[in-house]
Amino acid sequence: MHTIRFWSDSGLIVPTDRSAGGYRLYDAAAVARFDLVRTLRELGIGLEAVQKIMARQVTVAEVAEAHARALDAEITALKLRRAVLRTIAKRGGTTEETMMTHKLAHLSAARRQQVVDEFIENTFAGITLDDDAKVVAEWMRELPDDPAPRQIDAWIELADLVAGEDFRQRLRRIALMGASSAASRHGYELRSLALEHANRAMTESVAPDSVEGRTVLNQIVKPDLPADERGDLHRWLETVADDRVERYWQLIAVLNGHEPAPSAMPALTWLIAALRAHG
Repeated sequence: MHTIRFWSDSGLIVPTDRSAGGYRLYDAAAVARFDLVRTLRELGIGLEAVQKIMARQVTVAEVAEAHARALDAEITALKLRRAVLRTIAKRGGTTEETMMTHKLAHLSAARRQQVVDEFIENTFAGITLDDDAKVVAEWMRELPDDPAPRQIDAWIELADLVAGEDFRQRLRRIALMGASSAASRHGYELRSLALEHANRAMTESVAPDSVEGRTVLNQIVKPDLPADERGDLHRWLETVADDRVERYWQLIAVLNGHEPAPSAMPALTWLIAALRAHG
């Protein structure tokens, strides 16, 4: 009764009449409104939103969609909080755990998720991503339901990494080059060849600007590659050969439950120097 009186006083349910004793009377339409208000409130929708629905200022569908989005954000935050607490319990209060908790205290889970979402939306805006790139982008959205401690650490570090505007612009340039440049077509094969030949050259102390260095370079990049493609390749390498970019891919791998690939930075750095020396 108290609830009905409160909703009536709020204007949500209007009595159709009053009894001789002054009691409020409601018809079938008012009872239906009461059932709707009760359902909306049980779903967690605020009184102000319910009032707008009943006044036909917004539709139930519009409020439901907004409420669902808010719940999604809350669920994400709760999942991260649960994962962090489980990790703290497993680690038993180590210095590493204390540092992680300190980081989370300075940037809430919801805000950290917002940083990741903004990064994906802004960095790749207007760029046609292939299926692989779309999958990679979605990997960043959420942690697994029961993440391992290293996945939590990776997600926290990743959110810090992608918050930097300079890094975002670099990754956008890489995505743009991947969509339009002939150089990117050599990406996977080039990395494999560089790891094989450039790493061996470094082990054998072969300088990239030496005669032997040219021989190694020719094993990685075809000597008859047209000059414009060679120039594109050089520019592409200088863009992707970045410690932050490599760390980004390592963190993505950890989030997806894989072991990160070995570092290619030394090999790529050697290759760039060889390309520059033997233009």
